[in-house]
Amino acid sequence: MNTRRNNMILQFILLIGLVFIGGVMAEENKPLKPLDGFNMDQVERGRYLSKIAGCNDCHTPGYLLSEGNVAEENWFTGDTFGWRGPWGTTYGSNLRIYINALTEDQWITTSHALRSRPPMPWFNLNAMHDEDLKDIYKFIKYLGPRGVAAPAYLSPDIEPKTPYALFPPPPK
Repeated sequence: MNTRRNNMILQFILLIGLVFIGGVMAEENKPLKPLDGFNMDQVERGRYLSKIAGCNDCHTPGYLLSEGNVAEENWFTGDTFGWRGPWGTTYGSNLRIYINALTEDQWITTSHALRSRPPMPWFNLNAMHDEDLKDIYKFIKYLGPRGVAAPAYLSPDIEPKTPYALFPPPPK
């Protein structure tokens, strides 16, 4: 009898857990609230593209190490976690401040011409189609400016005061 009762309790707990997980996943993927002046199809596509392109991995605090479990309101606010290697130490910039200071045309021109230090995959940004870049721009503009600038680049001879990942020199 106790086994049957324990199984029922376990099933109930599992059911509650599934309902909770389903709610969390629905919250994560729920449509964004429409805002005047925004084509929400573009904004949603920009949201999707920024997730699959890995933009949040460096430009959102804690995103990579929390497996993406960061509230969307904190996306693209820059990070104080550094990426150190032979090039020095770089930080994921605050794209919400950066993009909000640019026109869409400036963003597209910059994205196609950008050359940057590691680990920024600038060559991937250079290869994006204009429509993809426009949609990412619209999504970040939709989020609006937030946060402060990330720390500035540090030359290789300066030890960062923030946490960082250390990249070894490339093989010769």
